Amino acid sequence: MKEVNIYRPELDYSANESYKSLRTNLLFCGEEKKVIAITSCTPNEGKSTVSLNLALSLADSGKKVLFIDADLRKSVLLGRTEVDGEIKGLSHLLSHQETVEDIIYATNYPSFHIIYAGTMPPNPAELLGGKYFKRFLQAVRKVYDYVIIDTPPLGSVIDAAVIADECDGSIIVLESGVISYRFAQEVKEQLQKCNCPILGVILNKVDMSKQGYYGKYYGKYYGKEKKKS
Repeated sequence: MKEVNIYRPELDYSANESYKSLRTNLLFCGEEKKVIAITSCTPNEGKSTVSLNLALSLADSGKKVLFIDADLRKSVLLGRTEVDGEIKGLSHLLSHQETVEDIIYATNYPSFHIIYAGTMPPNPAELLGGKYFKRFLQAVRKVYDYVIIDTPPLGSVIDAAVIADECDGSIIVLESGVISYRFAQEVKEQLQKCNCPILGVILNKVDMSKQGYYGKYYGKYYGKEKKKS
């Protein structure tokens, strides 16, 4: 298994505490919530950064974690890692060009593995909605404590909903002061149509200068899992 180096910028105290809070709340959702899809409304809300840092935080706590970059249209993971040679990723697996063993990469963090998106295919939604992707997730859930999947923005393409339909839970990342209530509701409603509960919402890029004492330490909010009606 190839090993890659992950660039992990040092976080300030409030950011570290926020990710620890996110990790704790996810753990309290129960052991059956282990394959998690993370999406946003639009690009550039910080979804991929939040997804990666949350996955690393889980690995820091001793969990065996697989991070999957499932944004087959516009991946950003490659720019945050260092790897030698040609990259094989999820698109190569789903198009039967590579095996699972060939696309999982070890990292410089113990118990933390990643899968790149791979080459952009002409039919991302079709690949992600196929039976092979479902079987793949069923296989990796037996090996890892958590599988964190970074998905494309649901307000842009349907891929995230297709992925979430095979997951145990989903999380929405919202950029503070940018996304309207109505737009967020539309994305939430799309996710609710899937067979996947929404575990919560992460409010990202909060202006800490406008927060009080507690706001400095709890700029991100993670909602409790909704009770089933």
